[in-house]
Amino acid sequence: MLRSIATFLCLRCQPVTALPLNLRSRATHSVAENQQTVEALYDLSVDIQKVRKLKGWVLLQSPAYTKEVAELLKNMGASGPIIAHILTSHPEAVLCNPEQIYTQKELWISVCPNQRELVGIIEKFPASFFTSSSHHDNQRNNISYFQSLNLNKRVITKLMASAPQSFSRPVEHNELMVHTLQQAYQELGGEEANMKIWLQKLLSQNPFVLLKPPEVLKENFLFLRDKGFSTPQLLHLLSRLKGFVTELNPDSMRRTLLYSQDTIGCSETELRDIILRCPALLYYPESTLAERFEGLLSAGISMCQITETPTVLELTTQIVNYRIQRLKARGYDIRTGSLEVLNGTKKDFEMSFGKLQLRRERPLFNPVAPLKADD
Repeated sequence: MLRSIATFLCLRCQPVTALPLNLRSRATHSVAENQQTVEALYDLSVDIQKVRKLKGWVLLQSPAYTKEVAELLKNMGASGPIIAHILTSHPEAVLCNPEQIYTQKELWISVCPNQRELVGIIEKFPASFFTSSSHHDNQRNNISYFQSLNLNKRVITKLMASAPQSFSRPVEHNELMVHTLQQAYQELGGEEANMKIWLQKLLSQNPFVLLKPPEVLKENFLFLRDKGFSTPQLLHLLSRLKGFVTELNPDSMRRTLLYSQDTIGCSETELRDIILRCPALLYYPESTLAERFEGLLSAGISMCQITETPTVLELTTQIVNYRIQRLKARGYDIRTGSLEVLNGTKKDFEMSFGKLQLRRERPLFNPVAPLKADD
C-alpha cells in the first residue's frame, strides 16, 4: 500500500515540458496521464496547461468521462466557451460517473427554475454541482426539509450553491440550527407572520450560518444582553446582522467594544446607540477599526461627525479617500458637510454625487422665470 502511494506521488511530481507557444501539440507529457482525457479536453478548448499546473492529478485518473460530461452540459444549454470554462476551473467534473451527474441534475432541477439558470450556477459553483454520489440522499432530504419551510426556490438554490456542505450532511443538523434561529427570533419578540421572510433573508445573506453550532448564537446573545442591550435591541441586531451574528464570539466583541469606547470617548449607553446604528462595529477587529478611524480623522473629519454617521466605518480607508477626493474636486467640504454622502455602495455614492453636482450646476438666477412685482 505504502509503495503504491509513493509511486503515485512520484508520478505526480514528474516534470512537465512546456508546450511551444506556436504549437498545439497533443503529445503525452507524462506516461501516467490518461491520453484520452487530455485529447478530449483539447478538443473542448480547455486550458490544459492550467489544469496541469493546478490540478494535474485529474489527468492521471481512469476512468474519466470527459465527453459524456461535456455532452450533458451541452444538452442543458451550455455553450462551448462555458463548458471549457467549467472544465478548466473544475476538471474533477470529468471523473463523475454520468449516472451520478444525471441524478444530481434531477435534484437541482427540483429547486432551480430552469436549466438555463442551472447552467449559470454550475458555471459559478462547479464544485457544488459535481459532488460525490454518497451525498445524494442527504441532499434529497435537505431539499425536502427546506421546501417544507416554504422557502423560495431561489433561496434554496443559493444555499445549495454557496454552502454545499450544509446539504451534504444529515438533515438533522440543519433542522437544529433553523429551529435555534426561529426560537431566538420568537423569544426576542419577532412576529410569527414575518418569520418566513426574515429566515429567507438571513439564509440568503449568509448561507454559512447553517454550518455554525447553535451554541454560538446563544452565547453571543447572552454576552450582548449582559452588555445592556434590551430584548427589542437584540432583535434589531439579529435582523441587521442577519446570519453574521454567528460569526462573532464574546472575546472578540469584548475587545472591539472596549476599543471603540476608548477611541470615541463615549459612555456605554452612547456606544450601544452607535452599535444599533452600525452593527458592523461588533465584528471588525481592532486593527481594522484603528485604520479606519485614523483615515477619517486624518482627512479632517471630526469624531462627532463619525458618531453621527457611524456607518461610514463600514467603508475601507481607500474607498473613503477616493470619495473624499471626488467630492473635494466638486467643491464639497467633507469637514463641514454631512458624511451621509460618503455612505453606501458604489451605486449609492454615484447617485448622491450626481444629485450634489446637479444642485451645484443649477443656476441661482433663471432669466426665463418671471420677475416678482412689488406689491
